[in-house]
Amino acid sequence: MGVLSGCATAAESDFGEEGAIESNTAALVPGQEIVINEVESNGGSPGDWVELMNGGAATIDVSGWFLRDDDNSHKYTLPANSKIPAGGYLVLEEAQFSFGLGAPDAARLYNASGTLIDSYSWSSHASTTYGRCPNGTGAMATTAASTKGLANTCKLTMESWPGSSSVVTSDGSKVFGENLSDLAYEPSQGVLWAVQNSPSKLFRLVRSGSQWVKSTTNGWGSGKTLVYTNGSGGPDSEGLTRGDLSGTSVYVAAERNNNSSGTSRNSVLRYDISGTSTTLTAAMEWNLTANLPSVDSNSGFEAITFVPDAALVAMGFADESTGGLYNPAGYAAHGGGVFFVGLEANGTVYGYVLNHSNSTYTRVATFSSGQAAVMALQYDADFGYLYAHCDDTCGNTATLLTVDAATGKYTARLGFNRPSGMSNINNEGIAIAPESACSGGLKRVVWTDDSATSGHSLRDGQIDCGPLY
Repeated sequence: MGVLSGCATAAESDFGEEGAIESNTAALVPGQEIVINEVESNGGSPGDWVELMNGGAATIDVSGWFLRDDDNSHKYTLPANSKIPAGGYLVLEEAQFSFGLGAPDAARLYNASGTLIDSYSWSSHASTTYGRCPNGTGAMATTAASTKGLANTCKLTMESWPGSSSVVTSDGSKVFGENLSDLAYEPSQGVLWAVQNSPSKLFRLVRSGSQWVKSTTNGWGSGKTLVYTNGSGGPDSEGLTRGDLSGTSVYVAAERNNNSSGTSRNSVLRYDISGTSTTLTAAMEWNLTANLPSVDSNSGFEAITFVPDAALVAMGFADESTGGLYNPAGYAAHGGGVFFVGLEANGTVYGYVLNHSNSTYTRVATFSSGQAAVMALQYDADFGYLYAHCDDTCGNTATLLTVDAATGKYTARLGFNRPSGMSNINNEGIAIAPESACSGGLKRVVWTDDSATSGHSLRDGQIDCGPLY
């Protein structure tokens, strides 16, 4: 990691007795990878905090390092055995350093020898937090959301929707009702899969003229009820992906059991869609709750998508669990790819290898969606893009992410406003047709509205064919 600003490295003695800050961001000591990555100065939870990040390839011991604000008399020394893993974070809480962060103020980090490693000063509080954008490497800026202990959610300049501004309803009036929450496109079969969170149902949709209608074959006429592996319960089914299209499985991301609505249960469930039964019992559940930040039971998993191994290897995708490039051979029975799930509460995407033999898992990625909340994820196999969509709380914006060649991590590159022909409604799912379906330079996009505005849950639009980034 190189110099983060044009100023020279400073030692502790470079700051006068009054604690004046002579530079906004300190340069890094050569070979040192620790940075101040995010700062909360205005009433965080439970108080102010400073987040450190290790952008290097190995764990770094920061025992004896110390933090100051803009007052030299305020000093907090990190205790013994303070270590930050490669790509990891360490949050220093106000309860630890015992001095608040005001406005104007600063955060200054020194190593155990008293050499200034990094610093950031500000004249007023951020509306969210101040954080490095891009995460870990960029200049400090106001973030899109507070992401304590996680990759920063950085603001993007939103561009016009890259396609037609026209959006039309594409289902009959009151066909589904509320709570249709996500979509998965299977173009070779002309099928659009749709999942409902309450009641827990999966629908197989086909095209009839200008509308999507329920398939009537193999028991799909009224949709199929989803239950947990024990044959009971009602998964709050918010996200949907088809996974390997050559198989007979769909994967659902659920944030809770509706029969126990006050308890978070952030799970991925696999269902076999080859039978005729009108109830689908999960063949497997990966309960990821313990591996995630603690969130409210209504702000957990909202999105899921699947990216095949071959694509990830070709893009140079990094595996955070090993610190090296992603190697599928290191994971047994994992379904041929990585499952990426989105958490509504913090707009963060988590990538998991899911063991299909014993319900174990390995987290291989953690990154910001570029949104304050992520409600849908869609993988574009033609270009390797990952689309993250937010609902009406963010104005129905979308971000486009690609794997960064330098870090191997998905990074938000572009932000798009919704088409001007679509109102700001509660769209929680999105599906994008492949390049093979292009006509006149455009291909279909389908949104699903969880609130069934004006009686309609599905709307069709169009996006430009060809590369967007």
